[in-house]
Amino acid sequence: MGKMVLAVFFGLVIIVGMTSASLAHHAGGVEVGDLETGSVVGTPFKELPVDAEIQAIEIGNVKAWYPPTTVVDFKSRTGRPVVLKVTNTTSAEHGFFMTADAAFEAPSVLKIKLVLKPGETKYIGIPTSDLFYATTGSTFIYNCHLHPAHVGGKFVALGR
Repeated sequence: MGKMVLAVFFGLVIIVGMTSASLAHHAGGVEVGDLETGSVVGTPFKELPVDAEIQAIEIGNVKAWYPPTTVVDFKSRTGRPVVLKVTNTTSAEHGFFMTADAAFEAPSVLKIKLVLKPGETKYIGIPTSDLFYATTGSTFIYNCHLHPAHVGGKFVALGR
């Protein structure tokens, strides 16, 4: 009887521990906002350097997110969050969707999804834990989820 109670107790401890880890992955810490009022991990965006600027652009009939590849080197960085400045420079509304999962299926993978009006800028703060521990790779894709034919890009986190 004592072994049975101990086995049940141990099983519950394992289940609770796995649930906590799962909730940590689902909770995410990605924050989207503007420069003056936005923050990530308790630090205001205006106090953090912008790591990359990504823009929705039009060149002739081609609509794309520029640059096509964004690289951030983590080899010499401390654990400070990544801050992306995302701007829609076009005359139409565009979506910005960034994920590490090309199939967009895993519930624990990093996913950022927002809609930008013409001329609008948003800041995205991503804790390094979300970049490295809630994903399996170090390459993330970004595109316009409102217009699948538009050209997207890649965000590469070096030094992982």
